[in-house]
Amino acid sequence: MGNLQAKQQVTLEGKPLVGQPGPEIELLVREMIGRVADKWTMLILEELAEHGTVRFTRLGDLVGGISQKMLTKTLRQLESDGLVQRTVHPVIPPHVDYRLTELGLSLSEAFCGVWEWAEKYHGQVAQSRRDFQSVVAAQGLSETSSATSPTAATHTP
Repeated sequence: MGNLQAKQQVTLEGKPLVGQPGPEIELLVREMIGRVADKWTMLILEELAEHGTVRFTRLGDLVGGISQKMLTKTLRQLESDGLVQRTVHPVIPPHVDYRLTELGLSLSEAFCGVWEWAEKYHGQVAQSRRDFQSVVAAQGLSETSSATSPTAATHTP
């Protein structure tokens, strides 16, 4: 076994974490990663960060391709986590606005790096996908069977 050095965990500000995070912190991190790994959550956070206060129907239009049921479900989960504030205006027809809370803005900023990464590397990812498709097509395999194929595992484009 090699001499492995422990990777020091740091805060968003780059400061070292003191001690080990407790199980409640680890659970929260896992929940938040699971939440933002959901494509709808990421897209909703992005649109609210960009547009500020947005009506329900407009938010659905901005996100695009999301059903009202999924938009409602995702917004309720974000609201329960304290990331989104919902305001109902007492008019007919009902007028409901959504906006990010300070907590939601901070999470949105934390995941801004994913968008920056995508902008920087989208060409490389697209090329890798084309290369992979060429290998799969040349071998006469489907994408799913190529993952278990010994030749696909040893191939490097």
